[in-house]
Amino acid sequence: MQFLIIRYPKIARLICQLVPAQCPFERTIKFGNIFVHIPPLCKLNPFYNEIVHLRFLCLSYLAEECGEDVSVYC
Repeated sequence: MQFLIIRYPKIARLICQLVPAQCPFERTIKFGNIFVHIPPLCKLNPFYNEIVHLRFLCLSYLAEECGEDVSVYC
């Protein structure tokens, strides 16, 4: 995935919408007075860095090449 070139704005927008800006699995659960914290498990996924990098490439493409406001995806 390191050598992908983003060329289509529609695909870049789709990737930015599908890949979350932060790890969705981190949670803090409250049981009465007891708090249980579940750490983000995304770092254990070997493809996590690649997917986040792809999202970054898409955001950069939309901002620099297409001149779009990417704050909607953050």
